Amino acid sequence: MKISLVNIPVRVFPATDSAASISFNQLHAECQTRIQQKRWCPKCEREVPLSEIAKGYEFEKGRYVIVEEEDIAKVRPESTRVIDLVQFTDASAIDPIYVDRPYYLAPDGQMALEAFAVMREGMKGKAGIGKLALYGREYLVAVLPKDKGLVMYTLRRAKEVRSMDNIEELGGVPAKVKPDEIKLAKQVIENFEGKLDLSEYRDAYQDELQRIIDAKIAGEEVVATEEQAPPKVVNLMDALRQSLDRVSTGKKKAAKAEIEKPVKAAPAPKAKKRARG
Repeated sequence: MKISLVNIPVRVFPATDSAASISFNQLHAECQTRIQQKRWCPKCEREVPLSEIAKGYEFEKGRYVIVEEEDIAKVRPESTRVIDLVQFTDASAIDPIYVDRPYYLAPDGQMALEAFAVMREGMKGKAGIGKLALYGREYLVAVLPKDKGLVMYTLRRAKEVRSMDNIEELGGVPAKVKPDEIKLAKQVIENFEGKLDLSEYRDAYQDELQRIIDAKIAGEEVVATEEQAPPKVVNLMDALRQSLDRVSTGKKKAAKAEIEKPVKAAPAPKAKKRARG
């Protein structure tokens, strides 16, 4: 990682685990054999070996220019395998819509430990913006301090993000709304405020899918979970009031259950022994 004249050797680690999600293979249903994906040329009507595959860029509809591996090898960005941070900004300035993939950064070797710790502390509240060329392309990245280390996010380029102005349906959204509706909406939101802990949120879909898979492996009957239809409320104010009532009722029930918990009786005090004269 390079910041001006400061160079810190770092190692990059994936911050996400793709194995946490259930994945499937394509099988031939008749014999349960995995399907092979073949490269097929519809013009020559034959399978094409990898040695005959070329990379082509479509510059007009149906017209391509062949780009050889030696052409790609001539692309040599200055930031090759170096996280070159060229600007710092407040961490809050990064719009989440630009964030792509997260990676952890850690010092590479004993010599890098102190410099890594110093820059991590110096970057608190800030994000370093820079470039990294890796796996044949250049990435825009943001580096932020997190706990004992640093986290690096690859960022989408500005031209990769669509402007919200292109969403026609947003044109009819009113600029002004009724103050009493805003007040009621804020009351509903305040009732759900709390300290965020994402580990409390389970993936219900993955859990249900795993339950069904386990049942099929065990040869058991697969029973679908009963789906509850959401209540139909047409009027916004009615929906907000009912939401407040539901939260209030839930809190009262929780408080009542807490009050009605059986209280253990305190042990009776032991009788004092009378002193003998």
